Amino acid sequence: MDYGIENRLARIIKPKDGKTVMLAVDHGYFMGPTGGLENINKSITPLLEYADSLMLTRGILRSQIDPKIDIPIVLRVSGGTSILNDDLSDEDITVSMEDAVRLNVSAVALSIFIGSKNERQGIINLSKLVDKGYKYGIPVLAVTAVGREMGRDERYLSLAVRIAAETGASIVKTYYCEDFDRVVETCPVPVVVAGGKKTGESDALKLAYDAVKHGAAGVDMGRNIFQSEKPANMIKAVRAVVHEGIAPEEAYNKIYNNK
Repeated sequence: MDYGIENRLARIIKPKDGKTVMLAVDHGYFMGPTGGLENINKSITPLLEYADSLMLTRGILRSQIDPKIDIPIVLRVSGGTSILNDDLSDEDITVSMEDAVRLNVSAVALSIFIGSKNERQGIINLSKLVDKGYKYGIPVLAVTAVGREMGRDERYLSLAVRIAAETGASIVKTYYCEDFDRVVETCPVPVVVAGGKKTGESDALKLAYDAVKHGAAGVDMGRNIFQSEKPANMIKAVRAVVHEGIAPEEAYNKIYNNK
């Protein structure tokens, strides 16, 4: 693998334990002003010292994140549709790799929708992005979004993450499921688990614990952190679960509920 790609990956997935806590705040690229992200500078900046990387769009990076903050950036570079569209899979690459270089990002990210009518376009987009990434030494994170007709089970997710890896992604983001070990075992690159929609804090911490226990390199969590009543406590609790292996019950009682 290219030195630049390995170096950037090491900023996201910490070499000390091979784990990562990514903070995802890129929801606005298709959802608009998501709850908890109305004022990103106010709500997200206090959390950055506890995150291993920050996933967001270039518009928010340029306008809301202080460039003096030392946080690895995973830049969302796909889009082209919104929640008003019935088909969220109709995406394309929306950011040039040259702009990603100007922003000094550690990785770029796009979604692929395996099983959707735009499956082919998504895989081709990923392939083109990987080619560009190798040109500049920037790794690609593939987000395996789920088509409307597809279940989040081991069979489907194994298919999606393996296609992403085969196409050249350096990291794959997917959902947790039963028999998740199998998803990880059949994917030759690190897998991180999406936090998904907002749930209870205990459930989110259990998700993080189970994901890592069954082979994930960590989590890319957003709404379960920034929509929590105590976001700073929540990300610290997630960090303890992922990096220290603390049980979710202990993380909830001693870290999240710590006044």
